[in-house]
Amino acid sequence: MSYQLYRNTTLGHTLQESLDEQIQLGQISPNLALKVLLQFDKAINQALASRVKTKISFKGKLNTYRFCDNVWTFVLNKVDFREAPVQELVKVDKVKIVACDGKSM
Repeated sequence: MSYQLYRNTTLGHTLQESLDEQIQLGQISPNLALKVLLQFDKAINQALASRVKTKISFKGKLNTYRFCDNVWTFVLNKVDFREAPVQELVKVDKVKIVACDGKSM
């Protein structure tokens, strides 16, 4: 099973809107739309796990954290991000990080 986190991205929202429109026009069934979304979940999780090689380090002040259903959620304030090896610095006021165990998939 793949995580559905990436459905809440611009790409995920656009896919969902397109599928909803095709369902309303009678071009596809709701069952097929669900299969497309499940394939999207699987493909995006697999692509991010295997293709992204950039490493980023960050440092900030931890505001809140939570662990529920094997998912960590962190909210940090005044965060500095550094991309290796470029060492370019990006400063952000507030960041929410959702971390899931990729090995349990």
